[in-house]
Amino acid sequence: MENALNGSCHCGAVKFSVKLTDGFKTARRCDCSYCRMRGAVVVSAELADIEILQGEDKLTEYRFNTMTARHYFCSICGIYTHHQRRSTPTQYGVNVACLENISPFDFTDIPVMNGVSHPQDGPAGSKSLERGHLLFVPTKE
Repeated sequence: MENALNGSCHCGAVKFSVKLTDGFKTARRCDCSYCRMRGAVVVSAELADIEILQGEDKLTEYRFNTMTARHYFCSICGIYTHHQRRSTPTQYGVNVACLENISPFDFTDIPVMNGVSHPQDGPAGSKSLERGHLLFVPTKE
């Protein structure tokens, strides 16, 4: 896959390759109950642009509430790798911490999306997509 990034879970049982839809410009967090607890920064990829290279049998799926979004994590180390998005089901959200040489702390300003009052739960345009920003300000050494 051209311009693909490599990724894996913490223990290395799951390895994947992914081409992002717009590089790291789609980096975001969500404030739904599940995302608040897992705390991941995610970026977008089309469904066809992620390839599980190893450990597909180690991926476990979790769904909640509307049962629409499909969250995948390693059954060995428990790390969330990606999910099929509820808001855009033709895309995956990919955990940036699983990508080689990328850290969530590489992003100083991350938009936080409204997952508590999801835009699909009400009349079109009735809810804001963005709730705020999460900032990382490194200390000076």
